[in-house]
Amino acid sequence: TENLVRAGLLPEAPEEAPPGPVDYPAVTAEKTQRLREAYGRWRPKKGFHVFREEHGSWLEDYALYAALKERFGGRPWTEWRKEYAQRDAKALSRARRDLAGEIRFHQFVQYRFFSDWGEVKAAANAAGIEIMGDVPIFVSHDSADVWANRDLFFLDERGEPTVVAGVPPDYFSETGQLWGNPLYRWDRMRRDGYSWWVARMRMALARCDLVRVDHFRGFQAYWEVPAGEETAANGRWARGPGTEFFESLRSALGELPLVAEDLGEITPDVVALREELGLPGMKVLQFAWSSGPENPFLPHNYGGEDWIAYTGTHDNDTTAGWWSTASPKERIFARRYLGREYASVWDFVRLVYSSVAKRVVVPAQDVLGLGSRSRMNTPGTAEGNWRWRLEEGALTPELAARLKKLAQTYGRDT
Repeated sequence: TENLVRAGLLPEAPEEAPPGPVDYPAVTAEKTQRLREAYGRWRPKKGFHVFREEHGSWLEDYALYAALKERFGGRPWTEWRKEYAQRDAKALSRARRDLAGEIRFHQFVQYRFFSDWGEVKAAANAAGIEIMGDVPIFVSHDSADVWANRDLFFLDERGEPTVVAGVPPDYFSETGQLWGNPLYRWDRMRRDGYSWWVARMRMALARCDLVRVDHFRGFQAYWEVPAGEETAANGRWARGPGTEFFESLRSALGELPLVAEDLGEITPDVVALREELGLPGMKVLQFAWSSGPENPFLPHNYGGEDWIAYTGTHDNDTTAGWWSTASPKERIFARRYLGREYASVWDFVRLVYSSVAKRVVVPAQDVLGLGSRSRMNTPGTAEGNWRWRLEEGALTPELAARLKKLAQTYGRDT
């Protein structure tokens, strides 16, 4: 038994205590202090002025928003003084003058991020590494995006949402997920060729080599919930912009290296949209064991390579955590499918590597074989998520060699 535990072959092998969770308030305070110290020593050079010119379309509003938010004690923009919340021209002009120092500080922070990230991406690409990013379909209500573009969202006269985003009851939650994001006025976005989205996607594609489009089905139809509801159960489906939206993006940006997050309640019209656009979808191995050999998440049912195969995503439990709570039926079927008397996390990793999917994603927690205490996110909950962290040295040369061997075995090292 002891040897089996060491080999990771027992389904309920004990897990070491995960690293301490991220203390976001403390991290934010320390980083802000350090950034302000750096700003105090900094003198603008040509690169900063070029950055301001290239990114002025969003940077000016963002920096002003950030400075005003600090002035009003961090409160949402709908709780600011009316002339600032409503973007009165004279009030904003006065704010730009009075808050010039704070505005410049926030521009400096963005400049440093974009400069430093550009170096990281260049080094990764030079080493043959591509970076995959993510674009959430919706944005936060309390954001510069909404404050500066109120006409593009369903808001009342005070700027509060009249309807909000979510998803209906599903695998993850019996009452659905009430996200609370304001919803887009797609009819108004259409009038100028979806220019707000074009700018957003252009930025994402400049920062990453491949972009996962979150909640892809929302571009075909999205779940609209009246503001004030306590759950997402009382919503309705509303039509999204469909093919026309992506044609506008392609017309402005060229071919799009996108991945469609097509999980959840997927209807034939959503499948048709993804296939029409030629975008790869997602296959999550944890979803494969609840029915039988016809399950579409089983590798033999992929039907082609146009997929990204995951052992699990940020919304799932870790593979070890999922296995510890899987039903007897799921475990029996998984063992039979794997041809193993015992199932280890690495058996599932090998399974996605051996699939025909064009790309494979294995979360760090699965590489390390960690259990539920290292889960990243639990859908439908607002607290305690995104706090797991990868400690320095956790990813050892031995683990790298093991992954490399899998990549070589299944032709994924080129």
